[in-house]
Amino acid sequence: MNPALPRVYLVRHGDTAWTLSAQHSGRTDLPLNEQGERQARELGASLTGQRFDRILSRPLRRARRTAELAMPHSSIESDDDLMEWDYGAYEGRSTVDIEVERPGWRLLRDGSPGGETLDAVGARADRVIGRLRAGGGTVLLFGHREILRILAVRWIGLAPIEGRRLLLDTASVSVLGYDHDLSEPVIHAWNGRPTGAAVAQCAAAYGR
Repeated sequence: MNPALPRVYLVRHGDTAWTLSAQHSGRTDLPLNEQGERQARELGASLTGQRFDRILSRPLRRARRTAELAMPHSSIESDDDLMEWDYGAYEGRSTVDIEVERPGWRLLRDGSPGGETLDAVGARADRVIGRLRAGGGTVLLFGHREILRILAVRWIGLAPIEGRRLLLDTASVSVLGYDHDLSEPVIHAWNGRPTGAAVAQCAAAYGR
């Protein structure tokens, strides 16, 4: 593991009303709830002392507000390719509810009526990765569950559908990077809880 190689920290936004009720929240511009705002501030405390060359977020309020509360004195760039999956007719519905009419339904395998295709989400993830790799440095990226899961598997060269293998909690921190050189992209850490000790340990292990 080469500590001089670029790293990308992925942060999923804090809780909203719909994350607690397990409703699919793609393009609906939900605010953080009280717990989500608290999670975002805790993220900021855990990231204190880390140096980031760039900070990216999607403009939707739940991601942008998480970034603003976590990194209050930083410049935050918007990237539209970090938009969450467009769930089409399944926006606002839970998996349990959808399975009543489509038993065994799974988003990454089966998609959603009128929504975005898996290939389209994968293409957006690939564009983000292309820009990250062209820019280099250490980047902090705030986003949403599905786009971050798909971005992570695309980072290591797997098909977008393999994002289903990665659980991703709200207000979690994950780290992408490389092993020996730029030809060996890896996932260094996944779905970590935002404690200062945990993030500091990541930074030490992966060369802050």
